[in-house]
Amino acid sequence: MRFSIITPSFRNAEWLKLCIASVADQQGVEVEHIVQDAGSDDGTQEWLPKDSRVRAFIEKDEGMYDAINRGLRRASGDILAYLNCDEQYLPGALARVRDFFAAHPEIDVLFGDAILVDQHGAPLSYRRMVLPLRAHVRIVHLNTLTCATFFRRSVIERGHFFDLQWKVIGDGAWTDDLLRARVSMATLPEPLAAFAFTGANLGASARGAEEMKVLRGAAWKSALAPLLSLHHRWRKWKAGAYAPHAVLYALYTKESPGQRVAFSESRLGFDWPHQLATGATGS
Repeated sequence: MRFSIITPSFRNAEWLKLCIASVADQQGVEVEHIVQDAGSDDGTQEWLPKDSRVRAFIEKDEGMYDAINRGLRRASGDILAYLNCDEQYLPGALARVRDFFAAHPEIDVLFGDAILVDQHGAPLSYRRMVLPLRAHVRIVHLNTLTCATFFRRSVIERGHFFDLQWKVIGDGAWTDDLLRARVSMATLPEPLAAFAFTGANLGASARGAEEMKVLRGAAWKSALAPLLSLHHRWRKWKAGAYAPHAVLYALYTKESPGQRVAFSESRLGFDWPHQLATGATGS
């Protein structure tokens, strides 16, 4: 079972190096890492084409989702995913995903747990995933994280690429498309990836808010948001998402780009950092 991991890149050289390292050291799996760089002028072009761990393509694109689609069309793997520059796979993540798909041939999309970390890799929050519901995704927000999302090649063979009309909420629109098509999904309650909180939250931007209005459609639907949020939180409570988790993981950091650094926390909670309190992905 071969993996293809797509990373869209633009002016993120330091983070990209850590992301690449986290894919390259996955044990016991066959993986190709495709990096779609939009022509970074931060030095990326000097080293990326020479990095034998990746298949690098440097070309202009129409944004992140266009870059991901380009990578998906070039992918040769059986299991696909995309990993942003400021995200990393945890040790052994891909082997656990492979084992899950091998044991569950009926499942096409898998959502794993993830850890939110600060810019030095220290833990901030534990994110337990629950299966997305279409009404919640369309009206409130996408509750799964792409850094821990994996899907079979058959998903894109059926035409489920990212819709380029969306520049910010393409993940939510893509998941909505899969739910509408009744693609089979499951969750794996184990931490598979980490993503760094860098202070940017596109989902909470003005562009993101405008795109959500379009995705929602009829204005009356927004009145359902409080009820859907309560139902979603109940489902997360049942799944143990709000309980503290003991975590032990290792990441590459800007201070240690050549070797993973171990981190641990005995009671890592759910809460987002204060800076994300007003964002669209807090519940």
